[in-house]
Order: sequence, then C-alpha cells, then structure tokens
Amino acid sequence: MKFYIIRHGQTNWNKEAKIQGKTDIELNEEGIKQANKAKEIMKNYPIDIIVSSPLKRAKRTAEIINEEKNVPIILDKAIEERGFGDFEGKIRKEIQDEILNSEILDDYQLNKQYKGVETIQSLCGRVWTLLDYLKRDYAEKNILLVTHGGVMVAVNGYFNGVNDKGILERVYLENCEVKIYEI
Repeated sequence: MKFYIIRHGQTNWNKEAKIQGKTDIELNEEGIKQANKAKEIMKNYPIDIIVSSPLKRAKRTAEIINEEKNVPIILDKAIEERGFGDFEGKIRKEIQDEILNSEILDDYQLNKQYKGVETIQSLCGRVWTLLDYLKRDYAEKNILLVTHGGVMVAVNGYFNGVNDKGILERVYLENCEVKIYEI
C-alpha cells in the first residue's frame, strides 16, 4: 500500500505569502498549470482512489489530476488545512516571529490554544484517524491524498513519529509537489 501525498496548486494567497488556513481560496492560473503538470506526473503512478480536502484549492487539484485517472474521489474534512484563526489572511512575513515564538506549530505535547489556531493535537487527531481508517479499509489500494502544507506535518508525523522531545518534523511541500509513503 502506498500513500501519495500532494499539496494543492497555487492560489493568489500563496503567491502573496498570506496564511490561508481554512479560508476557501480558489486556484489561480499558475495553480491550474501546476495541477495539470501533476496530472502528467501522476500518470506514472498506480492510484486506486483519491481522498481530497473539500477546500476549493485541493478539490480542484484533485479533479484535474483525476481527468487522467478516472478513479473515485472522496472529499474528507479530516485533511482540510489546519485552522490558523486570527492569522488567516495575514502576510506570513509580518507575523512569522509571533507564530514561531508561540510554540503552536509543531510541539505535539503542548496542545496549546493561541489566537484561534487549531492545536497540533487536534490536527494530528483528525488526520491520524483518517489514515488509520484508510489503512484498514483500503489496505490493498494505492491512495492519493490531495491536501495542504500544514496537514503535511501531521501526515509525516503519522508515518515517521514524533521525536523524543515531542516535536513533529516540519515538512514543506511546494505547490503540487508529491511525497510518497509506503506501508
């Protein structure tokens, strides 16, 4: 069983370095091009099912990739982007120090609420529950997850664990970049 994880294509907010979180932003022209390139790349991989975040940017990316695959697409809120509360819509550079100093990003042990940002434990809980379900109910299938950058921290933590300090490894994917995990 393989999990292919892809981050959605570019949006205007990605281009402007704004934090999107659960704000439902469409792909821009570049994002559509990226999704079409991903479609070509994914032609080489055996995919049995696509599970996508229902947010427009991920859903549209999944639909474009599926033009070649023609497999079932399941929309699941469990892999929606992490909610970034008061930070959504803000320019990343302007608030980067505050976010980094708040310890909310990847410390799994803290379960800290800060300015409406979803806790890392909540994020991991929903993502890990979905991955457990997919492993159990689709054990012989290859699955493409179309999701978001923040969700990648939880996905990577699921497959690679949490370090001895309780910190999840930060994993960054470019728009429409693919990462593969095998079970």
